Amino acid sequence: MTSWIFIYLIGAGILGGLLASIAGLASLVSYPALLLIGIPPVVANVTNTAGLVLSGIGATTSSSRELKGEGKLVTGLTAITLAGGILGSILLLIEPASTFEHIVPFFILSAGILLLVSGHQADRKTVPPLREQNKFGLFLKVIGLFLVGAYTGYFGAAGGVIILAILTLSLPQRFAVLNAFKNVMAFMANAVATVIYAIRGKIDWLIVVPLGFGFLIGGYCGPIVVRHVPVKLLRTVIAFAAFALAADLFVQAYF
Repeated sequence: MTSWIFIYLIGAGILGGLLASIAGLASLVSYPALLLIGIPPVVANVTNTAGLVLSGIGATTSSSRELKGEGKLVTGLTAITLAGGILGSILLLIEPASTFEHIVPFFILSAGILLLVSGHQADRKTVPPLREQNKFGLFLKVIGLFLVGAYTGYFGAAGGVIILAILTLSLPQRFAVLNAFKNVMAFMANAVATVIYAIRGKIDWLIVVPLGFGFLIGGYCGPIVVRHVPVKLLRTVIAFAAFALAADLFVQAYF
C-alpha cells in the first residue's frame, strides 16, 4: 500500500465516519472509496463493515451525554437489531448480496421519506412513550428493527438511516438522543457481523487500519455536530442524501 492510498483511506474514513454517526450514510463515501482502489465488491462490503466498528466506538464514546439514563431502552433496542444482524451476516456468507441489490434502493428511499414525514411533526411529544403505545404497533416496530438489523448484516448500505427513521417515528426522545441510539445499535450490529466475516477470512485487514482510524475520528466528531445543527435542517439533509444514494444504487442495480 502506497502512502497516498493510506492517506486517501484515512480521509475516506473520516468523511465516512461523520456520515455514519450523523446520518447512517457512510456508504455514500467509504464503500465507493474502496471500489475505486480495486477492492472486489464483497470484500469491500465486509471490510467497510469492519472499519465501521471503529466509527461506532468513536460515536458511542462521544454520545455519552445523550445516552445517560437510557441504558435499559438502548440495550433492548440493540438486542433486537443484533439478532437480525447475526442472521443477515450468516446469509451474506451463504448467498452473495447481488440479488438483494434490486430492492435496496427502495428501502433507502422509504427511510428518507419517513425522515421527512417525521420532520413535519410540530412537537416530538406527540409520539407517546413505549409503555403507552399500541401493542400491535410495538410488535411491528420490533419486527422492523429486526429486519433492519438483518439488512445491515447482509448488505449494509444506509442501514443506519433506516434505523434512525424507525426510531424517529416511534420514540419521543429528541433527535440527538435517537441518533445516539442509532449509533450504538449500528455499532453492535457491525461488530457481530465483523466477527462472523473474520471467521471466514474475507476482511482485508490491511485496508481496515487506515480506514478504521479515519472512521474513529469521524465517528467521534459526528455527535458533536448533531448537538449544534438545527434538527429540521439535519433531517432534511439526511433525507435528501438518502434519496441521492437510493438513486445511485437504483441505477447500478437496473442499468
